[in-house]
Amino acid sequence: MKYLYFLIAVHFVSSNLSAQVQYGLKAPNANEKQQFCNRLEQIFYAQPKEITFGVNEDHQNNLYFQFNDKAWFESLFVDTLDGMAIDVVTKDAYDCNSDGASTAGGEILKPVYANNLKNKIEELGSGSYRIWVGKLPNKYFHKQIEFNIIFLSKKYICRYQTTYNLQSYNYQLLDMGLYMDSITYADDYLGLDVDGFDIKYKTLDFQIPFEKNKVTFSPTDIKPLYDSLRLTDFSIKQIDIQAYSSIEGSEEINKRLQEKRSQSIANALQSFQKPDIQTTVTTSENWVEFLNDIQGTKFEGYKNLSKKKIKEKVTGTVAEELEPYLKRHRKALITLYLERIDQYKTLAGEELVGQFNEAIANDQLSEAQQLQNSLFERIKLREVNPDVLDKLSIPKQKKFVDFFNSNSAFRHRMNTNSLMEAYYEFQELNKLDPDNKKVAYNMLALKLRMNHVFNSITDGETLLEKIRALEGMGIQRSLVQRMLVNYHITNSELLMQERKYYEKDASVRFILETYSEIPLGDMDYLSLAQYLSHYFNTTAAIVLLKDKVKQINVNRALLFYYLNLTLVHDNITQKPEYRTIMLNAINLDRARFCRLFDSAEIGGVTFQLLNNEYLKATYCENCESGL
Repeated sequence: MKYLYFLIAVHFVSSNLSAQVQYGLKAPNANEKQQFCNRLEQIFYAQPKEITFGVNEDHQNNLYFQFNDKAWFESLFVDTLDGMAIDVVTKDAYDCNSDGASTAGGEILKPVYANNLKNKIEELGSGSYRIWVGKLPNKYFHKQIEFNIIFLSKKYICRYQTTYNLQSYNYQLLDMGLYMDSITYADDYLGLDVDGFDIKYKTLDFQIPFEKNKVTFSPTDIKPLYDSLRLTDFSIKQIDIQAYSSIEGSEEINKRLQEKRSQSIANALQSFQKPDIQTTVTTSENWVEFLNDIQGTKFEGYKNLSKKKIKEKVTGTVAEELEPYLKRHRKALITLYLERIDQYKTLAGEELVGQFNEAIANDQLSEAQQLQNSLFERIKLREVNPDVLDKLSIPKQKKFVDFFNSNSAFRHRMNTNSLMEAYYEFQELNKLDPDNKKVAYNMLALKLRMNHVFNSITDGETLLEKIRALEGMGIQRSLVQRMLVNYHITNSELLMQERKYYEKDASVRFILETYSEIPLGDMDYLSLAQYLSHYFNTTAAIVLLKDKVKQINVNRALLFYYLNLTLVHDNITQKPEYRTIMLNAINLDRARFCRLFDSAEIGGVTFQLLNNEYLKATYCENCESGL
């Protein structure tokens, strides 16, 4: 399920809009604005941040104003001539061939006034309402369109507002992992293979610099790296290569250089290992670091030029002067996904079970643990049937609780739909060994997930006490804090539903004051940002992500979410560093970046972003010209 946020950009009545006024509507002068619009402005000024609204179109082309607070909506319209109208805007008005930014305003549909607005409200359920505000004319079919909202006071146009679309998947809890031998996080998995099974891995990140025009290197260049892998008993499961060239020269030639460099890296790593290693490659010119590095130099003015103009300048002596920077930009960023080498790889499933049961019977617990882990890995790879776990003979005694714990955690990893079943298993193990920190941690981690899935918190104070007690059992403070953040994530959702906004804000404040104490992965950052924006704290979400998005190896989902949050804020987009962030996104996924400037109806933020001359220049350079 996706949440759709209607976030609002407010515009004063433009001369373009004033020229289109019809239906007896009037654009107020300064005195009239004070006289007729002040009451309406005060209502919007005091509007609680939890109130949202926007315009929806149904399958019969009826337009509805949708909102979530009936009393607030009714307060907008006092006089019989108070009302609203929809302004239909098309993307055709934002032509890249026209100079500068475009101007707001399209075709205003017939206004709807107070009596109809207040007396024909439809309740949709879950605290949502709508009111009919017009019908889309047939001439707009097959066009990209958006709907701006005009709020009227005694027929005076007092507010002209653009809605834009911020779309996100349901925010998730921070990943708490589960204790097996150690904490195993979801991020410790390579992902789902074609059969839907998780492949466990560790990662190793490094970079290889390239000399100018050099594309090959010998396996001996990275032999020390591979030797270190041998010492840790890991093999390479997958290679991700991000190859970068410096920005000077032909983009086509640069791309060929990057591809050859990537292939030489893959070949070098592959020469050490069989079978073949799965490899993914992305290539781009390193505009991100180039624009960062020229800041504060005599070349700083290049930031304001198009990429084509910069390339024209970075030749000859200028290229030589910039070479100390450019040489740092020619490189490959490499991530190796690793899996542990299994010393029991040659044993069949039944043999593993037999040796495990024998080790347990002889009290050889360390060997039994290795055999159990080998069995888990073989099941993940679908080399062994999961049913063999039922053949493990483990006495139900306190000293064997760790084996039961790992078994239950593994089963849940393989089938996350078994949430309640796994929770009850850990509850029983907790009775057998109340002091076992691994069992206690897993039980509470699953309890928090159940609360989030079922949108409820039972025995809240008792649950908080149990979470806080984990630290005394030897669980790291950062893990306990992560659990407390997750408790408040679910708690704030419940308080929001009950319209207990003050208490909800207290839970949000706890999260804002605590997350900096917790080591966060990219998906944690993304979940927190989505959570904060869901609770109308986009400023905090932007602050959370702003340093992450400046990195050349930024997570793609995180970067594009940041763009969704910030593209509508002129005070952010017109800073020089913002172009660097946009070019980073273009390098990662040009098509996805360009789609941000489509209409909200087809998944964009809004094409009315092109009212911003700075954004329009970047869009037209990279999305229309194809450069």
